[in-house]
Amino acid sequence: MAFQFRGLPYPSYRPLRARFRSLIPAAQAGSWRTSDQTSSQRGYGYKWQKAREQFLREHPLCLMCQAQGRVEAATVVDHITPHRGDQSLFWRRSNWR
Repeated sequence: MAFQFRGLPYPSYRPLRARFRSLIPAAQAGSWRTSDQTSSQRGYGYKWQKAREQFLREHPLCLMCQAQGRVEAATVVDHITPHRGDQSLFWRRSNWR
């Protein structure tokens, strides 16, 4: 029996993820999303966290937001070119945004 509010049926609760599942792209084969490794095992350990914090202090604004005309604080450091385990590319700061 559906819940009613003022005599009208109230929409059933569905988690946000379920409502937008069709918008979430499937993970590609070989993606870190399909890996059983932890983030530390993939190279994102203590050293990365410290480098990330420093990079965000030096680059406090979100570049993708700026491209859309918004000013937002940056919270993520992304590799421009996927490093795919290449440690020299992983640590190359010119490859970070």
